[in-house]
Parts: sequence; C-alpha cells; structure tokens
Amino acid sequence: MQNDAVQQGEKIGIMGGTFDPIHYGHLFAAEFARVAIGLNRVIFVPSGNPPHKSYDGMAPAEDRFEMTRLAIEDKHDFEVSRVEIDRRGPSYTSDTLELISAVNPEAELFLITGIDAALDIPNWHEPKKVISLCKVLTIARPGYICDKISMLDESIRDSLLVLDTGLIDISATDIRDRVRSGGCVRHMTPDIVCDYIAGKNLYSGAEA
Repeated sequence: MQNDAVQQGEKIGIMGGTFDPIHYGHLFAAEFARVAIGLNRVIFVPSGNPPHKSYDGMAPAEDRFEMTRLAIEDKHDFEVSRVEIDRRGPSYTSDTLELISAVNPEAELFLITGIDAALDIPNWHEPKKVISLCKVLTIARPGYICDKISMLDESIRDSLLVLDTGLIDISATDIRDRVRSGGCVRHMTPDIVCDYIAGKNLYSGAEA
C-alpha cells in the first residue's frame, strides 16, 4: 500500500532507513511504537540515496523498496513510500518530513528511530527543521542508560519520546554476511523477503 496523504487528526509514524534488507527488528520496533503511541499507521521510507550510509554491495533502491513492500503487504497499519527513491539528490529526513507534512499539515508526525540515531540528531541535515516537523520516537532497550540525552540541546530533548522495549537483536549487516556465506536468515526476516533475496541473488556477489 502506498499513500503519503494523511487524514486530518491522524498520528503517523515514519520509519526511514536503507532496509537492506528489512528485518524483524524493524517490524517489531514499528509495531511497538504504533501500539504505544496509538499511531493510526506507520509509513516505511526506504532511502534512495543515503548521504551518510553507502557501502559496497548495497542493494539497488528498487530492490530495497520491493523487499519492504513484501514484508508489510499483509499488515494494514503499515505502508511503504517511494518519496525518497523517486526524489533526486541525497535522501535527507528533513526533506521527507516536509513533503509528508505538506500533504496534510493537520497530521501529527512521529519519526521512529533508534537511540543512537536520536543522539546524533544535532549532526543531521537541518536538525531544527526535523524537530519542528515531528516528535522523535526513540527506541531503547530496557534499562538502557540514556544519560547522553541530557547533553542534547533542550529543543531536541523536548522533541524526544523514549520507548523502552526489548528489541530483537538483528542487524541488516549480519543478514547480508550470512547470505554471502550461505547461511540461513529465515529467522531474521520474513520468508517472502528471504525468497526475494534468493530470487534476485542479492548480497551473494552475483546480483541479477
């Protein structure tokens, strides 16, 4: 499902990332945030041209989008957006939030991200614009010490909502490494994504 338009009064979660590939950790965090905050829906935004995260062997944007679409196709509260893939230039969160907000300014936007990314907000592109457009839902493990949050600028601290949850310890890097070495990843990402990876020979060094 693809629909960046939002209805008046909705609470919209936005989860960005390379999703290379999307995995159960992403899906768990999105669902936990949806329930905890009462989000009407969560929009997954695969990055098109991530300015600070590129590496050899990154799957093409269209494949990362398709894997995300497949992973959430049976979840009516989740959808995927092409807003960053179809936009030229670097994929900046500030631009993405601005575009989604402009569709319906009455919607309340919540950016779902991990604690490490949240602590790095001062170094993001246009951080003031980011926190002016959304609240930041920060996912942390139970008991995670967030002392560094107190060192952030007050305006950024005020935009943060920290959610303590038992995160599933899965990384996309580990998935890619396991695929390259012939390992099984069906416990790490939905079967339909595993089948897509195999069908396109992603991460094997022999991409179709």
